[in-house]
Amino acid sequence: MKKYNVNCTVNGIKRSFDTRAGDTLLEAMRGTLGIKSPKLGCDWGDCGACTVIMDGRTVRACLVLAVEADGAELTTLEGITQSGPTKLQSELVKRNAFQCGFCAPGMILSAEEVLKNHPHASREEIAHALAGNLCRCTGYEPVLDAIEAVAKGGK
Repeated sequence: MKKYNVNCTVNGIKRSFDTRAGDTLLEAMRGTLGIKSPKLGCDWGDCGACTVIMDGRTVRACLVLAVEADGAELTTLEGITQSGPTKLQSELVKRNAFQCGFCAPGMILSAEEVLKNHPHASREEIAHALAGNLCRCTGYEPVLDAIEAVAKGGK
């Protein structure tokens, strides 16, 4: 089967990898690039576990073909924590917002996107931004509380 070369930037580092035409970005990230924070959940784009930031916007890596990442800038949870925990992550820990943590990378990246675009986002805007991220453990309230606290702080 024919392979395609993909050149992209992942978490600030230029990367190059070969992929087949039908491979998803999630498969390439976890299998080829060894990045483990995006998770395989539903494999339909409904749960948000595979969320990554691609060229400044969150995408579901299970729905994006790896070849579509050619020339893209990709950010995962590993990329936003390179300098240590963010203010958002500190608030999430402070509020014991996650239990099992499976949904955490997708939730955090979605929250980072809304806070970047709307630093003083309302609780409604935050809830809307997280609508595509499913969690079986938290009931969402501590997650929303943490993100809202950051938004009220202006970060």
